[in-house]
Amino acid sequence: MDTGPRIGRKIGAVMGGIFFLIFGIVPGFYFGSFGTLVVIQHLVGHAVESTILVRMMVVVGTLLGLFCTASVSIVLGAVTGTLLGFVVDALTPKPKEAAEEIETK
Repeated sequence: MDTGPRIGRKIGAVMGGIFFLIFGIVPGFYFGSFGTLVVIQHLVGHAVESTILVRMMVVVGTLLGLFCTASVSIVLGAVTGTLLGFVVDALTPKPKEAAEEIETK
């Protein structure tokens, strides 16, 4: 395997992490906490009060939302970086091919 896709994967994963830090933290908090409250309301059947158990569940849901958002951002960044690495690797001439072209001229 060439080094282009591997380096692209690493760069893409880092870019995905940076993208998460810039654009993903707020939606992760929002969807994690809001989703947890919706699930609790459906389980209980009515609006929930702010008890210790509900607060603990919201914290766990928020952390789960942040983890899911971060993992999706990093994986998509790594896949994009790998694809770009393959494209760049395919478009750049190999050193052996470049040497053969110089010798034939």
